[in-house]
Amino acid sequence: MSSNMSAEATRLLKKIEADKVKFIRLQFTDIQGQPKNVSIPAVQAEKALSEGIWFDGSSIEGFARIEESDMLLKPDPATYSLLPWRTGDAKVARFICDVQTYGNKPFEGDPRFVLRKTLADAAKMGFTFNTGPELEFFLFKMLDSMPTTQFKDQGAYFDLAPTDSAEDVRRDVVLALSEMGFEIEASHHEVAESQHEIDFKYGDALTTADRVITFKFATKSIALQYGLHATFMAKPIAGINGSGMHTHGSLAKNGKNAFYDPNGEMELSDTALYYIGGLLRHAKAITRVANPTINSYKRLVPGYEAPCYISWSVTNRSALIRVPAARGNSTRAEFRSPDPMCNPYLTFACMLAAGLDGIKNKIMPPESTNTNIYHLDPKARKKLKIDMLPGSLAESNAYLLKDEVLCNTLGDHVVENLTRITEMETDSFRLAVHPWELDRYLATY
Repeated sequence: MSSNMSAEATRLLKKIEADKVKFIRLQFTDIQGQPKNVSIPAVQAEKALSEGIWFDGSSIEGFARIEESDMLLKPDPATYSLLPWRTGDAKVARFICDVQTYGNKPFEGDPRFVLRKTLADAAKMGFTFNTGPELEFFLFKMLDSMPTTQFKDQGAYFDLAPTDSAEDVRRDVVLALSEMGFEIEASHHEVAESQHEIDFKYGDALTTADRVITFKFATKSIALQYGLHATFMAKPIAGINGSGMHTHGSLAKNGKNAFYDPNGEMELSDTALYYIGGLLRHAKAITRVANPTINSYKRLVPGYEAPCYISWSVTNRSALIRVPAARGNSTRAEFRSPDPMCNPYLTFACMLAAGLDGIKNKIMPPESTNTNIYHLDPKARKKLKIDMLPGSLAESNAYLLKDEVLCNTLGDHVVENLTRITEMETDSFRLAVHPWELDRYLATY
């Protein structure tokens, strides 16, 4: 081993050897939150940990142009883990990496860097940011190695087997994640057929974002072993609930929950109210990142438990932000609009930046709404000053471009690429002829 290795790297090399690892996956995500990896043999581990591994960034969506394509993957030592579902002799481990450019400079288009930067802004104000996401997904049958939207099971909310034949997949996912150090809080069947949810313990936002990516990757890999397709698509089937990624967020100061005030109204501190005020103020722009595809907007419609109105409440599940009943160290605000197609690094960064803006500028939220907003007519909503989330990807991108706080948070590189992706997707969708149109018009006209 070379003498310039840190003690941590030396310890990790010994661990890689003791774990009998043959291959190491160096993982990172593109702007859309898709996991990417470069696989190296274990003998390259020392080089990866001391110098990093170069790769071509121009082939990654939203990363680099051809002329600036050389990128360096720097493994984060804290993220070392065996991939437990990879059975057989050749054991595989992974590191999640930070992406750098020449001169060991962070790459501005690396979503992990965007979140790190925002967490550093919070730290300057004395805050740490914890998140706890709840990811829903569907398990569908595969036919001829292609995913379908055929249900695997006929289970319902909180059902147990035997109706829930996908229970085995969920159990294996929970076991695999537990082996990787996750603390799983709950795992159950969701409202819709073949829909499932697994919740893991909250933690600092960077660790949690890493875990969201690992969770999606593990779930898809394990489902495939059962001949099933796990999809995190927001609305795979019309007329039934979509999949959400409700995200609980809280700030802590000096190790104490900064949202709890035993003497405050509803036992919420001003910090909590300002955070909620900031989230509501920036909600339309956050939507571009939290709901990043054309399909996301098929979920954000009234009547299917997904929020579409910009409001907050202590009890109301139709509100965009809900403050669960728990107080003390568990005081938190649940942001209900994100879906699991989102890039968790960018979504958490935007949530945090919006909340910090609320705190800096003392943005008080409007009155909380405790009636079911789905049942209010437009006139009643207008009277209560309840606005709606954007209805399309193009609309939410326009709000993002007008939002100085979030544009500064994401940086020019990310904003330009999100805009380019929006235009490409919107055009592609607009020009496609859909089965709906053929059903509607072909025979009649």
